[in-house]
Amino acid sequence: MVSERKMFFGKALSSFLLVLCTMPLGHALMILMEHYLPAGMLHYAAFAMGALGAAMVVVGVFASGDTRQTLWGFLGGLLFWTGWVEFLFMYFADRFGTQAELDPLTGEVVTRPEYLILPASFGFWMMVMLMYIFSTRNGCNFINWCQRLLFKGRKNEIAARPMTRHTSIVTFMELMMILWASYLLLMFCYDDVFLGENHPVTLLVGLGCMIGSFFIFAKQLHIPVWGANIRMAIPAVILFWTPVEILGRMNLFEEIWTAPLEHKTEMFLIFSVFTALAIYLFKRSNK
Repeated sequence: MVSERKMFFGKALSSFLLVLCTMPLGHALMILMEHYLPAGMLHYAAFAMGALGAAMVVVGVFASGDTRQTLWGFLGGLLFWTGWVEFLFMYFADRFGTQAELDPLTGEVVTRPEYLILPASFGFWMMVMLMYIFSTRNGCNFINWCQRLLFKGRKNEIAARPMTRHTSIVTFMELMMILWASYLLLMFCYDDVFLGENHPVTLLVGLGCMIGSFFIFAKQLHIPVWGANIRMAIPAVILFWTPVEILGRMNLFEEIWTAPLEHKTEMFLIFSVFTALAIYLFKRSNK
């Protein structure tokens, strides 16, 4: 539901901040788990986190209300991604001795091992995208653009029907696919074989993502319902976060979420904002 005239700035900003806070908190959570949990316990805890996330997404299928289903899918998806994607890549990178990418001058870790092997999943990402593009009618602007480009006037014939719609699953898959795509994009940009972190195209990618996030946020402003607003905030925030990652890699600012124990006050404030918004939205969903 989109209102072309009325603007809902409070809802759009709250939704954007809710999703935005999860970006540094997700990074910080991984760092804290690595710091406090012994090596033998870390991956069991991470696997349990992923299972909890999957369970939350399923709970969202049976929850009542669009906003509540969206929150279950979103929050469960974050735990799923951290526990069953990032930590599993970390486990196998450590197990088989994948080496981190180091800065040749300082010797500091530039790219962690798990992210170096993540681009190998590109084929799996394309596999899922082919299913969405050729087999589903959905509300994703990017997929709709691909369908119009590929199918021309046969779009309604080839992608005739949507899949069964569960808002929790829709939110979950939206988060998974966009996070996955952003990681692949960044890793290919950072790779010197393709471009490199200081390549002009990498900087243009960051600029393009930043501009795109503002266009999506402008669309958010006209969405009057919380659930749809949060779902629209997911791509807006991930596109916004892409240049943040690029600029942080270039050491143009300090990424406090990579050293949360040294920035406890800042991380506590981010966590407080996120918690307050999540509680408020869950309470709103009860009404």
